[in-house]
Amino acid sequence: MKAAAFDIIDLGRVPYRDAWALQKEHHARVAAGGRPALLLVEHPPVLTLGRKAREGGNIIVTREYLEAQGIEVLEVERGGDVTYHGPGQLVAYAIFPVGRRVQDFLRLLEASTIAALTTLGLPDARPNPGYAGVYVDSREVNGLSYDQKIASFGVAVQKNVALHGLALNVTTNLQHFELIVPCGLTGTQMTSVEREYELRGLGHGSDLKSPDMNAARQALSAAFDTTFETYDWTLPELAGAGS
Repeated sequence: MKAAAFDIIDLGRVPYRDAWALQKEHHARVAAGGRPALLLVEHPPVLTLGRKAREGGNIIVTREYLEAQGIEVLEVERGGDVTYHGPGQLVAYAIFPVGRRVQDFLRLLEASTIAALTTLGLPDARPNPGYAGVYVDSREVNGLSYDQKIASFGVAVQKNVALHGLALNVTTNLQHFELIVPCGLTGTQMTSVEREYELRGLGHGSDLKSPDMNAARQALSAAFDTTFETYDWTLPELAGAGS
């Protein structure tokens, strides 16, 4: 395999505002023709509102309650509705040239996440037509079938370069998703690698290890390397300038 055309930068656990500022720094560099970057990060608990969620109607607790819990609410430029970030969730910000290939780019994000989850022992990971994100097989609860969403997506494209990316629940506190209607979706439950291991009897007495962030980082990094191996990294405006 040839060397990746992008850098993978592990930021560790960083407050959302700090990582947001770093995204913008890398975005400006990539938009000027610099080397693309994949930022891997965990955040302290925070709710972010995408462009479809400016009124915050899908937050189902009061702002006073969130403030008392130390959970900040931020409006950001990505697409989508409200989502939660917190410890145990692997967030990947792909600062990649995209141009008008937004749908193709989202499919590659999905493919990378599905490949990583397959490596982690969840081969039923799949997209859900009509919805952004990655899901595992639906589950019946009290006689009703619920989609099981394990990764959320939300991107913005400015100056032909993407910001934001994906959030994969590894050992995330899923109770925090009860503060919101995640991504504005009803009939959907949020799940995690950890929860799927527990419900499927994986990780104990088998060849699989208990889920951890290091394994998830390695799996997702390797999946991005493979999925984006033949990606067109050309910035449209720079390519046009040289023609």
